[in-house]
Amino acid sequence: MVAASFDRCTAIVSATAIVSEEATARVRRRFAAILVAGYNRLLPGDEKENFAELRRFLAGVVEPQIIEFGGNIFKETAELVLAEFDNVVKCVRCAAVLRDAVAQTNQTRLDEQRIAMRVGINLGDVIVEDGDIFGDGVNIAARVGALAKPGSVYVSETVHNQVADKVDFDFEDLGPQSLKNIARPIRVYRLAGEMAELSEDLLAAGAMPAASRPVFDDRRAIAVLPFANFSGDPEQEFFADGITEDIISMLAGWRAFPVIARNSTFTYKGKTVDIKKVGEELGARYVLEGSVRKSGRRVRVTAQLIQADTGHHIMAERYDRDLTDLFELQDEITHAIAGAIEPEILKFERDRIAERPQRSEDAYELYQHGVWHHYRNTKEDNVKAQAFFRRALAIDAQYPQAAAALAIAVLNAGFLGWAESAEANFAEAYELGQRAIRLDPRYPNAHYALGLVCMWTQRIDRGITAFEEAIRLNPSHAAAHVMLGQIYLYAERPKEVIELAETGIRLSPTDPRLDRWLPALAGAHYLLRHYAEAVEAGRRSWSLNRNWPHGLRYVVAGLAQLGKIEEAEAALADLKRMDADLNYSAGVLRRVYTDPAAVAHILDGLRKAGFE
Repeated sequence: MVAASFDRCTAIVSATAIVSEEATARVRRRFAAILVAGYNRLLPGDEKENFAELRRFLAGVVEPQIIEFGGNIFKETAELVLAEFDNVVKCVRCAAVLRDAVAQTNQTRLDEQRIAMRVGINLGDVIVEDGDIFGDGVNIAARVGALAKPGSVYVSETVHNQVADKVDFDFEDLGPQSLKNIARPIRVYRLAGEMAELSEDLLAAGAMPAASRPVFDDRRAIAVLPFANFSGDPEQEFFADGITEDIISMLAGWRAFPVIARNSTFTYKGKTVDIKKVGEELGARYVLEGSVRKSGRRVRVTAQLIQADTGHHIMAERYDRDLTDLFELQDEITHAIAGAIEPEILKFERDRIAERPQRSEDAYELYQHGVWHHYRNTKEDNVKAQAFFRRALAIDAQYPQAAAALAIAVLNAGFLGWAESAEANFAEAYELGQRAIRLDPRYPNAHYALGLVCMWTQRIDRGITAFEEAIRLNPSHAAAHVMLGQIYLYAERPKEVIELAETGIRLSPTDPRLDRWLPALAGAHYLLRHYAEAVEAGRRSWSLNRNWPHGLRYVVAGLAQLGKIEEAEAALADLKRMDADLNYSAGVLRRVYTDPAAVAHILDGLRKAGFE
């Protein structure tokens, strides 16, 4: 009787797929075989390319094999599929075929293009309710799958006992394993054999061995550890892993700093770790760790960015959200965390290097010294920043970060009146921006730098395209969102500016460039005749940086339009220290605004304040 019940058991496959239309709304409890299979690209890269490749893999390999072995695809999360089988033996055979198909595909791929699949299988009670499936059977399968090495299939003892004499492949006994949130140890077995060895060896060869720790530029790499699931809900395990993997892929695609591969960081999954030791083993200066906790229909995600060698917490964030659409939520939180990490690391790096004496003619160190001076935004610091960037490029002519940064510094000197010939600076900056893109077309800041140059030289369409490309490559590029808004301001599209600028500021609310972003808001509000809002944004900009007058023009003009002439005159006294006269202000405005009526509107406010 027991054997008969096993013959008609249900198996569940977890790898990315489509919710089965056959899932019923009523509650059903049954004994089932659960298979959890997750897959991802071995090394992070372009997020869009990775997603398309994994979707092709799902459609071309996973779905056909599940159907062939009599399975139903039940539900999906990020890079996992939940499927249902009628027979546990067919479920295990399906897992072996999937593993072998991936291994054969990986033989023809470069390391960074290989797909890492992990499979975990269990047999136990499950509950099906309203198109969802859960219970101890699912929990244990998820934990067994989390133990699996890339390219391997792990099964629980219950599964092994039922299929060992019914399949033509061997099993390796891995012994009892303590699984997270599971009260008793579970004995685990690995599907062995020649194809199993090939599958694991291909991925091990492509992964980064701990013995040969990478040597990055002054070890500034970041390692993103698997986010911990504190919910006891296996679906949140998938959600936590999905957030981790998406952050790795997103950060790697931005080219701002080296990112340790997922294969290396996921070896720490489920373990209590010493952050300093992690940094030493992986060659990372920064470590990101986090957690997911579900309570009812709410979920809390936390993230901490830590300096590995000292344990210093650079950033700690908490995100509380309603648990509605899992994919939208994962996408939102991934962008929020990744967007917060990048400026914090870059700021920490430039401050760290600026605080110590220059030790060598190292291109990265020279670049960081230049960035530090650039953000001080004085004529003297601009000269020093340019010199550091040029020295970095002299050492490494293929350094896109230095080329993009030099383009921005040369541009700033031109439009702030710090150069003998503004036109010569604009021409050099345009060439440097194009050079940065040639050096690395996938580096977001290269497109951002070119966009800035185009904005100040009335190449409006080209500038919009450049900013849009920077955002496509890095959806959390705060500055690109703001500057896309600003170029819309100059292109007679003020209504579109406010949302873009506010998005950028929300992505990086403490950014050191905030003083340069707020004038976009001030200008949009002014042209829309929201004078009080224009004054507020412009004042915030001026209070942050007394060397950046662009917001101050809207303050003076806005106060005058509101009839607050005395306040306008007080602000005008500050503006006159930056703009020699009204003709100078008019020249700056005409350089960027394409609509003469917009320029006339601003000049009208400045005249009412008494500017001549």
